[in-house]
Amino acid sequence: MRKISRFILTLGLLLELTLWSAPGAFAQTPTPGSPQIRITQVDTSKFPQVTVYVSVTDANGQPVGVDPSTIQISENGQAMQTTRANGTGSAAAAKGPGPLTTLLVIDVSGSMATANKLTQAKAAAKAYIDQMRPGDQAGVIAFDTHVNVAQPITTDHGALTKAIDSLQSGTDTAMFDAVINAEQLLANVSGRKAILLLTDGMDNRSKNNADAVITAIGPSGLTISTIGLGNPQDPKSLQGIDEASLKSLAQRAGGIYTYEPDPSQLASIFQQYGTALQNEYALTYTSPSALRDGINRSLSVSLNGGGSAVAAQSQYNPGGVLPEVSSQSWPLFGGILLVLLVLLALPVLANLAGRRSIGSRKKSRIKFAGQSSSSSGPAPQKGHVKIK
Repeated sequence: MRKISRFILTLGLLLELTLWSAPGAFAQTPTPGSPQIRITQVDTSKFPQVTVYVSVTDANGQPVGVDPSTIQISENGQAMQTTRANGTGSAAAAKGPGPLTTLLVIDVSGSMATANKLTQAKAAAKAYIDQMRPGDQAGVIAFDTHVNVAQPITTDHGALTKAIDSLQSGTDTAMFDAVINAEQLLANVSGRKAILLLTDGMDNRSKNNADAVITAIGPSGLTISTIGLGNPQDPKSLQGIDEASLKSLAQRAGGIYTYEPDPSQLASIFQQYGTALQNEYALTYTSPSALRDGINRSLSVSLNGGGSAVAAQSQYNPGGVLPEVSSQSWPLFGGILLVLLVLLALPVLANLAGRRSIGSRKKSRIKFAGQSSSSSGPAPQKGHVKIK
């Protein structure tokens, strides 16, 4: 039994190395009165090249222009040398972090038909489309009980506006399913990408949950920002929202949570989100640990200058279906794997052999004690034990 337990533990450690781990939480530690820096997306799709997207804002969420050279990235405590830095803080980086892809995920459940909420949500979404830059693209997903891709990802403003105008209210809320669908649409999109989720209720129809949403974030990463439209103090009414879930989802996916009870303010929130996304910084470096070994790496970004320093912490995982090793190590890895398989087979074979031995003994006893079907002797007398 001890051998089996040790084997299971060893096998579990091996599997832990082989499985893909989703990016960690994008935590931040802002200094009061200083610019707030956040890690919004970590792209490891070209690993060991890593691209980190960084947001620098003031206390009101407005972008703050900084020199990209003052942004320092560290991996596992070691300072990294950036090979490329794009942003809005200098003439050399005036083009920004590159094209932005956004999926607008909008709640159209029955409660959105009240208090003019859906009408204001449509106006806010169209205002967001209007501020898109050349090269930016977006898509629209609506959800109630079902998830509807109203408009796939496109740069066509007219098609996006038409899709938004066509939205109509429905019944219940399948929020997590809608976000999973959005992640699937963004899976093969490169560069900066974000999901803006607007809902006025609680999920009551999804087959997925928040953990599934976080796990589905692929190696290229993305941001999920959430907007709660309603009353967080009354979650059981039509005006109630699940504020805890919306806040947690945004924090775990590098985004921002905003609560807004007034539908008429949605346009300004969407505009603020769009402005912040367009004014981020993209910094690329080469990881010194170049193997996709499935091990989490700590990541920190600090902003130095002007006598102050603020920092944000996160982690990422390079992934890998199997642990990536150098070519010289493959024979050793294969030998270890073969030994593990043999160890797995031994207790199973021993168990089968033991069962066959016991079964054979039972059959022998029954044949010895019982009468054959062809015998015509007298029936067993009372008090005799008949083995079956």
